[in-house]
Amino acid sequence: MAKIVSIGTAVPRFRHNQQDVVSFMSLAYGLNDVEKRKLSFLYNHSGIDYRYSVIDDYSLPLNLWNFFATESNIRFPSLEQRMAVFEKEALDLSLKAIEQCFCSIITNTDKITHLITVSCTGMSAPGLDLQIAESLNLPPTIFRTSVNFMGCYAAIHALKLSKLICDSDPKANVLIADTELCTLHFQQQYNADNAASSLLFADGSAAVLVSGNLSSPQAISLDGFFSQVSYKGKKDMSWQLSSKGFLMTLSGYVPQLVQEDICALVDLSLSHHNICKSEVSHWCVHPGGKKILDAIERKLDLQPDDLCFSRKVLKQFGNMSSPTILFVLEEMMQRAQAGANIFGVAFGPGLTMETFIASKK
Repeated sequence: MAKIVSIGTAVPRFRHNQQDVVSFMSLAYGLNDVEKRKLSFLYNHSGIDYRYSVIDDYSLPLNLWNFFATESNIRFPSLEQRMAVFEKEALDLSLKAIEQCFCSIITNTDKITHLITVSCTGMSAPGLDLQIAESLNLPPTIFRTSVNFMGCYAAIHALKLSKLICDSDPKANVLIADTELCTLHFQQQYNADNAASSLLFADGSAAVLVSGNLSSPQAISLDGFFSQVSYKGKKDMSWQLSSKGFLMTLSGYVPQLVQEDICALVDLSLSHHNICKSEVSHWCVHPGGKKILDAIERKLDLQPDDLCFSRKVLKQFGNMSSPTILFVLEEMMQRAQAGANIFGVAFGPGLTMETFIASKK
């Protein structure tokens, strides 16, 4: 049986207060007073207090900006410049998360047989997978694969792959390294999609050790997965490459789409695993935004405490895309008691909805 043995998380060194980010965005967008008040209202009701970034500009006055300005002249970097920062910063952040994940469980990296990297905010070849393998001195024969450009649900897909590996090879020890630097891709054009992205997204990394032969006091079993695509939402959430960076489409209809489909999705997933809703003790929901969490809580008739970990992660870190749900799951693993059943769900482009069931034996 494949188990999540441990999860480690890490964030960059620059922590930005949401109010400081409003000031940055207002200046970068060139907003008038009315537009500033509207944007500030949205930020104040975002459910987010802080976000972390590899870029310090977001909390600095214009004359100190380094990435989005030169000598107080606002300029937006090219895709090449953004990817150069990803290549420089993603490895160190990933290694911090991996160190937390391994702790005292993995003392010899020769035990790692498979490496899965996850990201939708940066890529190159050779990429992050080889950087990690070389830095950790992993065996040169290690099995490597990458989950790229799937967005916020990608971590669940990586967990699904790791279970397939461990179920087919009892000796496998799979390391997942999931790192997103979303704040590299802030765009200057002021529109609804960019405003929503600038409101929510942050940087972070999570590492997961999945194994069928290792264990730990906090380990949980990966019992199964279920996914579904709602094609009616394919234009409401997307992630496109451009010469100016990655372009996010994030429609205001996404919470409504999730609300319309969440009950049927949960019912199908639970039925697929022969579990009743009443048997779920922990709801591990990707905190894609306050409106999404509110819609899920309302539609599934959950209690306020049921989404407390999702809301806590959103408040302290913002939406870090794919590793965010692993931050939530790490919180749950520290507190789950024997007999606990965890239902996890995340959403991304498609509109794709991925779920998992995990349990504490």
